[in-house]
Amino acid sequence: MHIIIALIGIIFFLALAFVFSSDKKNVKWKYVGILLVIQFIFAFLLLKTNVGITVIGGIANGFSYLLAKAADGVNFVFGGFKYVDPKNPPFFFSVLLPIVFISAIIGILQYTKILPWIINVLGFLISKINGMGRLESYNAVAAAILGQSEVFISLKKQLPYIPKQRLYTLTASAMSTVSASIVGAYFTLLEPKYVVTAIVLNLFGGFIIASIINPYTVDEKDDKLLVEETENKQSFFEMLGEYILDGFKVAVIVGAMLIGYIAIIALLNGIVSGIFTMVSGGHIKWDFQTLIGFVFAPFAFLTGVPWHEAVKSGSLMATKLLSNEFVAMQGLGKMHGLSDRAVGITSVFLVSFANFSSIGIISGAIKSLNNEKGDVVARFGLKLLFGATLVSFISAAITGFFM
Repeated sequence: MHIIIALIGIIFFLALAFVFSSDKKNVKWKYVGILLVIQFIFAFLLLKTNVGITVIGGIANGFSYLLAKAADGVNFVFGGFKYVDPKNPPFFFSVLLPIVFISAIIGILQYTKILPWIINVLGFLISKINGMGRLESYNAVAAAILGQSEVFISLKKQLPYIPKQRLYTLTASAMSTVSASIVGAYFTLLEPKYVVTAIVLNLFGGFIIASIINPYTVDEKDDKLLVEETENKQSFFEMLGEYILDGFKVAVIVGAMLIGYIAIIALLNGIVSGIFTMVSGGHIKWDFQTLIGFVFAPFAFLTGVPWHEAVKSGSLMATKLLSNEFVAMQGLGKMHGLSDRAVGITSVFLVSFANFSSIGIISGAIKSLNNEKGDVVARFGLKLLFGATLVSFISAAITGFFM
């Protein structure tokens, strides 16, 4: 039964994308079908085969090793804090600060040309199957490694010449993926197999939704807007210092957003709970997250979450959309009583940057590089979020197919 529901869900989410398509007659359904098949193959390999388990285990062990080394640096600086429980360190120390070290590793790989080579090769291969240009394919892979705002720095020279349609696809890819620097943090909050599965499915899902909502044909002559490798004028230690500071900025910014969002949600929970308690005389114990859970429950059900768990799962999905993925992941860790199916599907949905704050982050990043293009992105911001959210729903539904 869950397979039928998941298939209905996938069709429903694709239909939603088609309803809001800017050019319904020119949707390239052939490529949509090819990309869906690829998603199903990867989901099967990662969730159901020994090969997938081995690959995910290797990735998880690699990140665990890196996080252990990151902990050495964190402990050196903060180990003297007497109030810190070694067995239960604060979220900022155990999850966010390791981002600094992961960012440094990414900087080293970027400086040594290893990362650009990987991005270009994967981008070239993906461009052969998605029906889009190499620029879109490069950007999708780069965004999954560099991050949703940092990736556009590598396109600074090309931004003035990128038309609105292609810009939508580029930004949709950036919002649908996550950056490698915080994947280690996700591994401490979710099962690694769901994190890896979401990253892979979202990469291809971004092309699926963009090709339906925003279909266009790339002229091979115009596709010369490929990323040009610029000479690295920084010394190694200049680069390393820059990436370390960037990683620290990300950790602090995420921490600040968590403080604000969690506090706001707690306030809303208290207000809504108080209203229902007063009106019902204490018989109805609903809060804000329960209410938004009811709104998202049908969508959660269509991804394969059992109906009796759909409100809880839907509340986490809505929390992620309204705040960010870290807030929702924290909530998932504290939510008891969810089945393995519901946890797996919800986990995959949470692994992306698709939330309201990302509209500002992406448009702001582009605006800092090109004022005109930043305004363009801001104008289609809600459509961008809509598409990226559909990507998460489709990835979750495909996961539900194999759970």
